[in-house]
Amino acid sequence: SLLFQALFNILIPDHAADAFSPPRLSQPGLWDVLVEQLLGGLSRWDAEHFLFIAERGYLYEHNCAFFPLYPLSLRAVAEGPLWPLQWLLCVRSRLLLSAVLLNSLFSVLAATALYQLGCIVLQCRRVAFLSAILFSVSPANVFMAAAYSESMFAFLAFSAMWQLEKGQSWLSGLLFSLAAGVRANGLVNAGFFLYSCSKCFALQLQVGSGSVRKLPLLWKQLLSLVFSVVLMCAGIFLPFALFQYYAYVRFCCPGTSVEQTVPKPLVQLAVDKGYSLAAPNGVKPPWCSRQVPVVYSYIQDTYWNVGFLRYFELRQIPNFLLALPVTLLGSWAACTYISANPRHCLTLGLERRKSEEEGKPRAGFCCPAVFVYVVHATVLLAFGFFCMHVQVLTRFLYSSSPILCWFSAHLIQEYEPLLRSEGTETSAPRYEESLLGKCPGSCANPVVRLLLNCRSITPLSRCILGFFLSYWLLGLVLHCNFLPWT
Repeated sequence: SLLFQALFNILIPDHAADAFSPPRLSQPGLWDVLVEQLLGGLSRWDAEHFLFIAERGYLYEHNCAFFPLYPLSLRAVAEGPLWPLQWLLCVRSRLLLSAVLLNSLFSVLAATALYQLGCIVLQCRRVAFLSAILFSVSPANVFMAAAYSESMFAFLAFSAMWQLEKGQSWLSGLLFSLAAGVRANGLVNAGFFLYSCSKCFALQLQVGSGSVRKLPLLWKQLLSLVFSVVLMCAGIFLPFALFQYYAYVRFCCPGTSVEQTVPKPLVQLAVDKGYSLAAPNGVKPPWCSRQVPVVYSYIQDTYWNVGFLRYFELRQIPNFLLALPVTLLGSWAACTYISANPRHCLTLGLERRKSEEEGKPRAGFCCPAVFVYVVHATVLLAFGFFCMHVQVLTRFLYSSSPILCWFSAHLIQEYEPLLRSEGTETSAPRYEESLLGKCPGSCANPVVRLLLNCRSITPLSRCILGFFLSYWLLGLVLHCNFLPWT
């Protein structure tokens, strides 16, 4: 990805897009020009916001649509491990280099966490491994490499899900909380705690007699459950609340005149583009006067026109076509799971199954443990399709949910003779052991095997791999040159 984006960025001229592009306030040196030539394709579109926030802070109101943990991480690396390079590179170049290093690390860690999560939930090591490989070449791959927060969010979210499946609730809550400091949709992850605690309580009610003399114990368990859920959800919502409070203090209670602290070129950019700086003369933005002054929803509504059915216009048909593959894949995954587990879905997975009592749970994508992940992915899909800019669905879903990778791996493993002949290996693995150290030679990279035998694989496998690899390549070509993409 890094090699191709540099090549495409050099060979293809940038499109003159009406995107956020703050002026450079320092004269770039020779090494800065080299970094921009090699890595500049990763600083397009929203990446400019993250790099600008990491360098200048939240100067403009609409910058507050981007949460602080990722830019803070960029700044920490630029001023920490990359500090010795300050004699060669300006701050922006070090921030761009920090983004490349961090996102490369987070992408690998996210794939590892996805594999470990798949081993526990799917109880099928081969499907878990194939899904992790597919994630590494996902259609959203360019955003995992660019200066976007997707790779960091995917790592934190998948790791939190993995720890929750292992029973490490407090560690999982910490990771979910950090994820909520990276992206706003991290708040939805509170549903995993709600479901996990509700399922444990429901299953406890179905075990034993439930006599009246056990009623005090039942109330004690219920109160403990409510306390844990409230505490965990409060921890997940805390970063969002703190950031909204910071924005309120920053833009609704300015203490100094903005023009005296912000360089004139940046003030002029605000005048030319209509960006809002912190009010210097006591003139507050409209959202400051609301009963609940949340800047995030105001920005989405005012600057990006995000809202229910607002994107349903004839001129947006190309963007709906761009999101069509991921929409169909996500809908297909939900329908497949529901048709395979109708009773389990109707009872919300709260009914004790006979297989669970015998200690022999089903394995694979359609196993009971996948239910909550299907619900999570379907909610995100429906919200993104009806309420967001639909073209972002691809990166939105692939960085937030394991379902698309699991379902794609399930289809390939289930219907591709080349891989199906290897068996399913559904026995529970030892998660601490390295996959490469334990798998036989037949367990080599399955995506490479399929590509080397592309003429003999099934049409379904060709479609799935074609979607992944074509979006991977097109994303590098278009996104890195300021052309519209997901």
